Amino acid sequence: MDLCNEKDIRALLGRHGFRFSKSMGQNFLIEGWVPRDIAEASGAGPDTGVLEIGPGIGPLTVQLAQRVERIYQMQLARRAAKVAAIELDRTLYPILAETLAPYPNAEVVPGDAMKLDLAALVSDKFSGLTAIACANLPYNITTPVLTALIEAGCFASITVMIQREVALRICAAPGSSDYGAFSVFCQYHTQPELLFEVGPECFLPAPKVTSAVIRLVPRSAPPQNLVDDSFFFQVVRASFAQRRKTLLNGLSSAFGSRLSKDALRGAIEAAGLPADIRGERLGIPEFATLASALQNRL
Repeated sequence: MDLCNEKDIRALLGRHGFRFSKSMGQNFLIEGWVPRDIAEASGAGPDTGVLEIGPGIGPLTVQLAQRVERIYQMQLARRAAKVAAIELDRTLYPILAETLAPYPNAEVVPGDAMKLDLAALVSDKFSGLTAIACANLPYNITTPVLTALIEAGCFASITVMIQREVALRICAAPGSSDYGAFSVFCQYHTQPELLFEVGPECFLPAPKVTSAVIRLVPRSAPPQNLVDDSFFFQVVRASFAQRRKTLLNGLSSAFGSRLSKDALRGAIEAAGLPADIRGERLGIPEFATLASALQNRL
C-alpha cells in the first residue's frame, strides 16, 4: 500500500469509514517525496527517538520508522530507533493499526499533544535515545504545539511542516513585516531554518495555503543573559501589542499603571533607542537591554 497514492488512500479510508474533520485540520499527503524529504531533514538516526504529532494515516511515521540504506554501513537499518506518534482522532486508530503493523518500532500514543507532558512522555518512550520531534502539524494548532515542543526542553531538533506564513514569521528579521513576538520567542530559544516549501496540490484535500518545512535547533545557551526571562517576554509582547504605533505607546499600555510615560521614555533612551522607535525594529539584544532598563525602574 502506498500511503501517498490518492487511490490507495481513498480505498483505505473507505474500508474504515473515515471522514475528514475540518476542525482537526486534516490534510493527507499525496506526494511521496514530501514525507521522505521531511524524514531525511529531521536527522533521525539509529540512536534517535522521534516524537511525531498528528500522524494522520502514517506516511511520515513510516518514513521515520522504516529501514533505509545507510551507505557508510553498507546495510539496511531503521531510520529511527523508535517513533512515538501522538494522535487525538480516535477514528484514525484502526487505520494506523493497519498502516503501521509492519513497523514494530512505531507506536501510536492516544491523546492531545497540547495537554500531555511532552518531557515526561519523551523520558518514558525514548530512554537512552536522543529525542527529536518531527511532524506535519495541523495548521490550527501550530503555534501552541511549537511553543510546547520548545518549552519541553528535551529535543535535539524540531522539524515540522507548517503553514508557510507562520514559517516566514518564525524566521523573520527585525523590521520586516513578518517579524513579531513569536519570532522573538522562537529565535531566543532556537536557531530556526526554513528548508523547503510544499504546495497545496500535495495534499488531500488541498488546503488554500502553501506549507513549508522548518527545522529549529534549540540553543545550548540563550543569546542574551537576562535577569528574568518572563519579564523579558512580557516586554516583547507589550512591544508588539500595538503594531504601527511607537514602542512607547505599547509599553504604556502594559506598564502605564506602574511607570509614567516619562519614566518609560527614560528607559527607552537608557537602552540607547530613539524615543519614537517602533517595537518591530528591535532585535533580541535590544529587547534585553530595554527589559533591563525597565526592570531597574520598577
